[in-house]
Amino acid sequence: MPVQPSEPADPHAPPLRPLPWPVRWLLLAFSVLCLVMGIIGVIVPGLPTTVFILMAAWAAARSSPRLYRWLWNHRLFGPLLRNWAQGGKVSRRAKWSATALMALSGAVLFATSARPWVAATATTCMVCVAIWLWRRPEP
Repeated sequence: MPVQPSEPADPHAPPLRPLPWPVRWLLLAFSVLCLVMGIIGVIVPGLPTTVFILMAAWAAARSSPRLYRWLWNHRLFGPLLRNWAQGGKVSRRAKWSATALMALSGAVLFATSARPWVAATATTCMVCVAIWLWRRPEP
């Protein structure tokens, strides 16, 4: 049985006003671009997947209900979206994967960067993201 998107937090909230067609098409293009970047991020270490999938779902929710339902029910992306919709939860497996890839990316940066301050700055940003990530609740 497919999982349906959760209802809005306030059932008495007025429905969203339909967007003009050029805005819907721009959001759809943005959604597809983010989805492609998220899929590439599954393969390429250091390129985030989660943030692109979250942006793709946001844009699809406003532009393409069909694409949004596909993302919501997807085997790989669906659990990520449902966990995030339930209070910004991130699975322990996702936390470990992200931490390992950030550590690998930091090591590669220090090994290949001509300027140590660039590697240090990027690694500091990744450490901040890892701290934030590990403070997120788990499903």
